[in-house]
Amino acid sequence: MKLDKKDVLKALENITVPGEGQNMVESGAVKNIQIFGDEVEVDITINNPSLQARKKTEVEILKIIHQEVYEKAKIKINLKVDTVAAKPKTNEIKGKPLPGIQNIIAVASGKGGVGKSTVTANLAVTLAKMGFKVGLLDADIYGPSMPIMFDVVQEKPLAINIDGKSKMKPVESYGVKMLSIGFFTQPNQAVIWRGPMASKALNQMIFDAHWGELDFMLLDLPPGTGDIHLSIMQAMPITGAVIVSTPQEVALADAKKGVAMFQQDSINVPVLGIVENMAYFTPAELPENKYYIFGKEGAKHLSEDLKVPFLGEIPLVQSIREAGDIGRPAAMQTATPIEAAFEKLTKNVVQEVVARNKSLPPTEAIKITTMAGCSVVKKK
Repeated sequence: MKLDKKDVLKALENITVPGEGQNMVESGAVKNIQIFGDEVEVDITINNPSLQARKKTEVEILKIIHQEVYEKAKIKINLKVDTVAAKPKTNEIKGKPLPGIQNIIAVASGKGGVGKSTVTANLAVTLAKMGFKVGLLDADIYGPSMPIMFDVVQEKPLAINIDGKSKMKPVESYGVKMLSIGFFTQPNQAVIWRGPMASKALNQMIFDAHWGELDFMLLDLPPGTGDIHLSIMQAMPITGAVIVSTPQEVALADAKKGVAMFQQDSINVPVLGIVENMAYFTPAELPENKYYIFGKEGAKHLSEDLKVPFLGEIPLVQSIREAGDIGRPAAMQTATPIEAAFEKLTKNVVQEVVARNKSLPPTEAIKITTMAGCSVVKKK
């Protein structure tokens, strides 16, 4: 049998580079292929220095060439670890750009219970109402709530064929495409995963899905500042982050940490602004009254102290909670103060994204390593 270089390249497209979300041909890991009769010599360069990654790569190359090209091929693999990748690169986009997706907005909070997912859901449907093409990735692996908020608990992403590859088709509701780990687990099933397993699930929802053309992709991050956040920022080119907080001091202290995480020199993701959720309580029978249960304008003052934009305030209203529970985000209601509040918030977010894209270069890449059992973030 006469071996062909094109066949070998096509076979290697089925192998994902360790630690990256793209195959080794797309990533440039395949440096050279030479064929001498039934002998195949492949030069490979990867960035992961671990012995496990090197062995896994070699085994997968041998296996795929034997399966897809020629089972009796004699294969020689010259594998090199690229140490140059540790040098700083000017304005390198973090992660692999996702084709067709213009802006990726991470919605985060320093602590749980401040309404981050509610704000994300209503921001998504408001963007869709404005005519934007919107996607939503529920990255809150341990507490996915978007299937409930969009009334799609019983839905399952379908497999579709795109350019000869099987991809997940996001579930669509109210004009928003979404994926969530909640689609793949039972409602009463706890997700008990260590960091690497959770990161792998996220990468599958990011890179093995057909999102199509999107103006905005929103990421509903878990509360806090941890492994999932670093994995997301390593995998995707984040346009900017939105921080959600309530006005109370304990929430503001954690929101401040959330802002600090994105603003670290080694991460450097632009903070588009802070949202004050549950800003005040207005009872239905007294629509003109405002009761500042958790304090007044705490998040607004924090944004001024940190010199980041204040995106808006969302009141504490029973109908917002009820709307989320029945799977129809409150911003879907027309001609209401809630709709107006989310419209104002959404317009401010869009304005900040436009300003960010005009004035700032792409975010620099980050590399996540491990030291003494702790995650350490470094610039590439």
